[in-house]
Amino acid sequence: MDELNEQRSIEAVAGLTLLQHGDSFFPSGAVSFSWGLETLCAEGRVHDAESVAAFLESQLRGRWAPFDRPALVAAYRAAPDAGAVSAIDRILEAQTLAAELRGGSRRIGSALLIVHEKLGTPGATEYRGLVRSAAAAGHAAAVQGLVWRGVGLDLAAAEVLSAYGLTVGLLGAALRLAVIGHIDVQRIMQRVRGEIADLVSHAAPDIQAIYAFTPESEIAVMRHEAADARLFAN
Repeated sequence: MDELNEQRSIEAVAGLTLLQHGDSFFPSGAVSFSWGLETLCAEGRVHDAESVAAFLESQLRGRWAPFDRPALVAAYRAAPDAGAVSAIDRILEAQTLAAELRGGSRRIGSALLIVHEKLGTPGATEYRGLVRSAAAAGHAAAVQGLVWRGVGLDLAAAEVLSAYGLTVGLLGAALRLAVIGHIDVQRIMQRVRGEIADLVSHAAPDIQAIYAFTPESEIAVMRHEAADARLFAN
């Protein structure tokens, strides 16, 4: 009975940790970014729940699964070796062609490191020092792998949390842009839940084979800088 109670306690802590770091109250810095969605909404290319869902699915399939997820997995496995994580960081820097995407990813990574340093997460202080000295870029996926291992999440939970974070971030942006409502958000989350589960059921690509193909959103991110009015950073 004692062993059973101990196992239940471990599972409860793991579940609560996952909820804490996936909660919208957690100051991850991601709420400032729309990843091109603001431009597409302004141009009428994304204008309702169906087009928002299609945009999210394209991001999950075209960028998260072949790019962010492999980097997260590689960084998680490399942690707490800061030098090994920084090597993954350099790959992300080289492979992210749009300056606006590079900047957004770095800002989210920096925000995460600041919060986790204050929380005392193992590895956060050392890695933030590398970022501040320009020895590491601090991209979001690399930092997520480092700190989520540091807080005790297992790899499968970290992968799901990464996909969930992207989903919530984009749907939150669409909600603030007034193209969908709260019920639409829940319906879309139900719709993509199975797709995320399918994506994580297969092994992540090797870090040396990462790629992203989301041309519409990348071009939208580049055009965002010339917009007359902007709610988001990209």
